[in-house]
Parts: sequence; C-alpha cells; structure tokens
Amino acid sequence: MAKARNIRIVVEYDGTNLYGWQLQKDKPTVQGELQRALQEIEGRKVLVIGAGRTDAGVHAEGQVANFHTQSPMPSRKWPDALNAHLPDDIAVVGAMEVPLPFHSQYAATSKTYRYRVLNRQVRGALERLRVHLVKAPLDVEKLKAAAKILVGTHDFRSFGSEMSKKERTVRTICSFEIVAAPPFIDFVVTGDGFLYNQVRSMVGTLLRVGLGSEPVEWVRTVLEAKDRTKAGANVPAKGLTLVEVRYDGKPRCRPTSSEEE
Repeated sequence: MAKARNIRIVVEYDGTNLYGWQLQKDKPTVQGELQRALQEIEGRKVLVIGAGRTDAGVHAEGQVANFHTQSPMPSRKWPDALNAHLPDDIAVVGAMEVPLPFHSQYAATSKTYRYRVLNRQVRGALERLRVHLVKAPLDVEKLKAAAKILVGTHDFRSFGSEMSKKERTVRTICSFEIVAAPPFIDFVVTGDGFLYNQVRSMVGTLLRVGLGSEPVEWVRTVLEAKDRTKAGANVPAKGLTLVEVRYDGKPRCRPTSSEEE
C-alpha cells in the first residue's frame, strides 16, 4: 500500500476575480481551484486545508495550505504539477513534505498582512486592483502613533465583524508598522490571529486619525469600547494582502519590547 504523505504548499493569488479562500458552490475560490487541480492530477477528491480564510477580493503572497496524498511525486515537482491545472491568478510557489499531523491553520504561530493605500489626488492605473485610493493627505506620524496603541494583547471586539457575544475576541498584535513610500502607504500588521475583517477595520479606524478627523487617543477609546459601531468603516478588500504565515515552533507571537505600552 502506498505511503500516506502530507504536502505543505505556499500559494500566491490575485483575489480580484475570486470569491475568497473557502470553497463555494458555482463560484471560483482558491480552495476550490486547488482541490479541482488535485483531483485532475490524482483522479480523486483531495481536501486542501488553508492557514486562513481570506475574503473575496483579498490577495496573498504567502498563503499556506496542506493536503494528504499517496502520490510518490517529489515535493519539488508539486508546484509545476499544480500550476499546470490552475488559473493564471493562482500560483503554487513552493512545496515541502511535512509530518502527517501538521495542520496549516492550527500550527501557525503568526500571520502578517499588508494593506496598501495610494495617497494622492489622482487615481492610479498600474496598481488599481491592489490599492485603496485616499485623495486627502495623510499624516504618517499620527498613523504610526495610533497604530502603536493597537500593539499588544487586547480584546479587539470593536474591530471584528459578524461575531457572536460568546466569541473569544482577544488577540495579540505583535507589530503594526506604517511604511511610507510615496505615493504609497503600507499598513503592515503581524498577529497571532485575526477576527473577521479585523485588519480592514483597524486600517479604516487609523485612516480617520491620519486624515485629522479624530485625535490619536481616539483609537484607544475605540479599542476599550469593545463596540464595533465605535470604530471606522472597513476599507475595501482589494488593498489587503496576506504576506506571510509563520510556523517557527516558538510560542505564539508576543509584542516586541519597543512596541509594548
């Protein structure tokens, strides 16, 4: 009998025309396309487990997934084999064999997302599908000060969507960097996990500070309120990219000392 194997893959995708990660009937999703490709290769249905369920329109540079197979195909050949069956907006960029118990979601120790804003008066053409246009000038120093308030272990209920009252909403943000490379401003956040729409809500909240509509300390008031209606609106999905999922074997991420309050 063929040996059971567990293959971990790294996937990048342009989420513009995809309905997110999770399998949906009659709609193209990342999980659905990967499972279709595997079925064409193996002649059977194969479950693909993702590290996180990115929403419709969200992109990825470093999504991680795993699947079980009995194929003897060397790990190094899986990217080309899968890519031959995948649409152009999804690509497997790496693969390795891992122990059978490995689970791409449960074993993750941290995830990093980047939200990109184009901060100028006129729209762009080249990056139009991967940035959010903000025409009014943003105060980068205020953005940095406000982002620092969100670093640490907090109850982020104010920034999640579609939550039940019993849902656990405590998360740890390890770092939240504001990287300005005009005309772009990147919001780069690493955490041990995120609530649904948390990153988009946090960015929407910080933008109100950067635009001068609210003071820096307002972010702390929103955080402590534990009330979604107090925070800023979700920014559009197209500016969000899952950059990296880490499996470093260390305890779940902790805020760096320079960022702790």
